[in-house]
Amino acid sequence: MDYVYGPGRNHLFVPGPVNIPESVLRAMNRNNEDYRSPAVPAMTKTLLEDVKKIFKTTTGTPFLIPTTGTGAWESALTNTLSPGDRVISFLIGQFSLLWIDQQQRLGFNVDVIESEWGQGANLDIMASKLAADTQHSIKAICIVHNETATGVTNNLAKVRRILDDYRHPALLLVDGVSSICALDFRMDEWGVDVALTGSQKALSLPTGIGMVCASPKALEASKTAKSYRVFFDWKDYLKFYKMGTYWPYTPSIQLLYGLREALDLIFEEGLDNVIARHTRLATATRLAVEAWGLKNCTQKEEWFSDTVTAVLVPSYIDSSEIVRRAWKRYNLSLGLGLNKVAGKVFRIGHLGNLNELQLLGCLSGVEMVLKDVGYPVKLGSGVGAAAAYLQNSTPLIQSRI
Repeated sequence: MDYVYGPGRNHLFVPGPVNIPESVLRAMNRNNEDYRSPAVPAMTKTLLEDVKKIFKTTTGTPFLIPTTGTGAWESALTNTLSPGDRVISFLIGQFSLLWIDQQQRLGFNVDVIESEWGQGANLDIMASKLAADTQHSIKAICIVHNETATGVTNNLAKVRRILDDYRHPALLLVDGVSSICALDFRMDEWGVDVALTGSQKALSLPTGIGMVCASPKALEASKTAKSYRVFFDWKDYLKFYKMGTYWPYTPSIQLLYGLREALDLIFEEGLDNVIARHTRLATATRLAVEAWGLKNCTQKEEWFSDTVTAVLVPSYIDSSEIVRRAWKRYNLSLGLGLNKVAGKVFRIGHLGNLNELQLLGCLSGVEMVLKDVGYPVKLGSGVGAAAAYLQNSTPLIQSRI
């Protein structure tokens, strides 16, 4: 029974946590097991091998930590850096702001490059700082790949090119919480040293697994990093990896079985097809927003996110009322505007195990809510634009051909 009952299904369209497939729910519906038995290490071994595939790495070492994305952030930082180390970090929205706050509270010397919310990371300023850093005092570049507060995606390949152009040895640490398994992400090709994600986003699991993947360069850095760490220490994991038992402390058995099923679903669809599906649903959403006569918070097409669309509303409308009304009247969950864009935007999440008809249901709900709050939307305009695009672009389901 829901804590606050509403008939039918809740239409969950926040940018995480996301819908959980029925088969994943069933996979997790099981009793506890002894994680020291032969079965759990055997499953963990295959999980670690398969998790590398979603990061697109053959050389990285993955860690499945019982935590959230915030814990994964801390793991990435404390295992590779020492207090006082200079890092460059980009402030482009609420979640990059929170990561910067963590970096500062952990004692790093954070060189913040701030952009207007709705813009991507200013890589020109980064380039000028790298050019001036002939002593290589900058130890890491920290960047959020996909900022869900504003619907902005950053160009990681360009970040790597700039680092290489200046032959700068700084580590590249990437928050891929709302991008990995949904957007194109290439850890090895883009020279990412630490990448991280959370189970509750594109993997379509409950919250509870922070996934961190470290390059050989990052593992080497961890040997001399002086930040205090206990729970998040990679060294403990590596010790148990060598022993073949894999877990320095008790994992969530249920989440491991859920992860196994979630990965199997992704591989059955094909990771590239999953990414293409996210692009398709995002394009349809943006066409709907345009048909409504509203604007995307993201200021340039090159920064458009394929996992979330932040929609600007007219000044006479409080976007928070749109979110409240959607939940109270239509059992539709949309994302609030956060911090600087609170009351100015609402967010439509379109990531995870999601299809075209689910998205169209969401868009029809948004149209009704816009009408409710006094915005002069023509009912069916956005849905029609999205449906026309999807009808022409949606392929046959691979397993049913």
